[in-house]
Amino acid sequence: MTDRLLIALDIDGTLLREDGSISERVVEEVARVRDLGHEIMLATGRSVSLTLPVLEHFRLSPQHVVCSNGAIILGRDPDAPTGYTTLEVRTFDPVEVLTTISGELDQANYAVEDENGFYRYTGRFPESSLSADSQQVSFEELLERRATRVVVFSPGHRIEDFLSIVERMGLHKVTYNVGWTAWLDIAPDGVNKATALERVRQWLGIPRSRVVAIGDGRNDIDMLAWASAQGRGVAMGQAPDEVRAAANEVTGTEAEDGVASVLASL
Repeated sequence: MTDRLLIALDIDGTLLREDGSISERVVEEVARVRDLGHEIMLATGRSVSLTLPVLEHFRLSPQHVVCSNGAIILGRDPDAPTGYTTLEVRTFDPVEVLTTISGELDQANYAVEDENGFYRYTGRFPESSLSADSQQVSFEELLERRATRVVVFSPGHRIEDFLSIVERMGLHKVTYNVGWTAWLDIAPDGVNKATALERVRQWLGIPRSRVVAIGDGRNDIDMLAWASAQGRGVAMGQAPDEVRAAANEVTGTEAEDGVASVLASL
């Protein structure tokens, strides 16, 4: 298919509703666009183990998948047990970041994801946020391994206060995004969904003008700006103002099946 599109979908709050439910309308539109021959793929902050089941549910088998906010790129491999192998992994030393943040947020919960998608964490996290491949450890043990992602969860802070604290910390040598709640995702410097998707786009030989990206969170800002430059960057209707500003389109909310409306236009 010479005029195929590269369609990158965020998962939580985009493909899936915030409560984790899945709309049959979204399932049908994903299948229709897939069957047209377009490259429809996932670009998510989730780890590999939490992403692959979503692919299976939607019966998708794209050539590539972007996980961990761009730190991990998977490639399709029919001979691999999961159907995918890791093509690229970007990591960083989490020591400086963790020690800096813990000085400001001593009551926060911390998790470090390694290149294999294994989480080591301290404190408490929502059950759905960490995969089965996880282990509770001491804070000191979090400093011992290189990370694809560091997560900071501080439910005791209002989001406005949390944003202020993060800005005041002046994090360097990393890329970070603040989520809907007091949730901070930290990735290697210069790594985000957009950098990974640009790699995928080049590998597939798809023009920038044939790119569509849909997302709802602050970790989607770079992806939406990248897609909007020459293609379609679509923010979900419930997205924060700064996310909507990075897009060149806004669709309905997740409750309104906004992603299905975009796919129906293809």
